[in-house]
Amino acid sequence: MTRWSVGDLARASGLTVRTLHHYDEIGLVVASERTASGHRRYTPDDVRRLYQVRSLRQLGLSLEEVRSALSRSDSLRPLFEAQLAALNVQAQQVEALRSRLTALLDGHTTESLLSTLEMMSVYESYFTADQLGDMRSRAAAMGPEAVEALKASWLELVRQLRQHMADGTPPSDPRVVELARQWDELGARFTGGDPAVQAAARKSWTENKASISTQIGWPADDGLVDYVTQARAAR
Repeated sequence: MTRWSVGDLARASGLTVRTLHHYDEIGLVVASERTASGHRRYTPDDVRRLYQVRSLRQLGLSLEEVRSALSRSDSLRPLFEAQLAALNVQAQQVEALRSRLTALLDGHTTESLLSTLEMMSVYESYFTADQLGDMRSRAAAMGPEAVEALKASWLELVRQLRQHMADGTPPSDPRVVELARQWDELGARFTGGDPAVQAAARKSWTENKASISTQIGWPADDGLVDYVTQARAAR
């Protein structure tokens, strides 16, 4: 019957000699025979096991998971279901990254890309990965057109509120209170109304007014946020 040396099997399988030695040492794929001088010789059964190992590794299983899979006498379904669930999570992360890069590149100059990356770094310092993921998911679910419409609505609120400030309208005026309510309503579309996310947003604004104001298009120290806060308290 055919026997393979470690070098022959490495060339045939595409694995390295070092990998085959490691598999042998940990008992995953052990050469069943040895020559008189102690060299490994792999039998057809050994080769079949090696290809089973390689196939499971290509599914993303760790060596320990592969060992467990090959030693099971019952169904491998639970193991594969767990692996599929992990792959689904990875796929969602990849899709989120793809969407993020697409949005980042769409219509941006090099200067604005650097500015956007700076802001991403700021936000990641205040929001958890889950919070950022939830906000991005909400934005993705709305779609780019709806997101742009919300931004336009929000900028219109900013314009009206700044006009009231310029006119000396007190924040307790019902018109200003209503605008503040709409402000919060629009914000909730992105934050989901989560108090922790809203608190993180307020903190990020307080500590990064200058850089954030460049992105959102109004002066950082014009008192608008304080004005809205007073109107909110007057409800």
